[in-house]
Amino acid sequence: MESASPRPPANTAPPPPVRSSRSASRRRTRPFRAIQSVLGIGILLATLFTALPSRGLVAGNFYERLSIILTPQSAQAELPASQPQVRIGIVAGHSGNDSGAVCLDGNGNVTLTEADVNLKIAAMVQEQLIQKGFSVDLLREYDTQLNGYRALAVVSIHNDSCEYINNQATGFKVAAALNTYDINRANRLTACLVDRYQHTTEMNFHAGSITADMREYHSFREIDPSTVAAIIETGFLNLDREILTKQTDRVAAGIVEGILCFANNENIVPTPVSNVTP
Repeated sequence: MESASPRPPANTAPPPPVRSSRSASRRRTRPFRAIQSVLGIGILLATLFTALPSRGLVAGNFYERLSIILTPQSAQAELPASQPQVRIGIVAGHSGNDSGAVCLDGNGNVTLTEADVNLKIAAMVQEQLIQKGFSVDLLREYDTQLNGYRALAVVSIHNDSCEYINNQATGFKVAAALNTYDINRANRLTACLVDRYQHTTEMNFHAGSITADMREYHSFREIDPSTVAAIIETGFLNLDREILTKQTDRVAAGIVEGILCFANNENIVPTPVSNVTP
């Protein structure tokens, strides 16, 4: 889970269209498409206001900031000259420190731990990103490398409880780091992760259950403020256990696609999301 673990000891005009018998039909579809566009934008706004740092959208000119988040920008123009642009940090939540959430069978025997699931996903993310040409550090929960860590982005991977809560306790969460010099880029990283992870895994996004612990995750305070960061809980170890343990490559691919969306300044197309709070 996202709660901080206790620290261990010491990126010529075309000709006019030819009218046909289908023109009237096309005109009739325009209102419906307009409604679709309005709904898509509305859903995206709801997602941004809930999952992203509020001051990133409220401060300054709202429409200018929203445009920055949704429109591909020049990475060269935005990143400090001294900051590596191809390095990514992947934190395997709880790794090297504690077990995180623990799943037990009917006899009280441990069948799965969050730390193991986090590490397996993180290792796959690292491997897939390296294949894409990035330099990737696989980091532990309290890794000394996190102190002043500088990279294009840091993503910390976690999972939610093994306990059954209700039938709505299924899906993923993403939150951006508050401690950053560039809220726009932090918001964009988060929006990319939400969009691509949902497309890849077809899991629900639980915007309503994002906690302060996620936004203020301890690693976010340790890394260099010029490094944007986000935390993702890839699912619930109870109802999402099958996809997390049997389709781990798909889960990892969703995270990788989100990072690539951010790193390559790709477009973000609004998609419907669930706002259910388990």
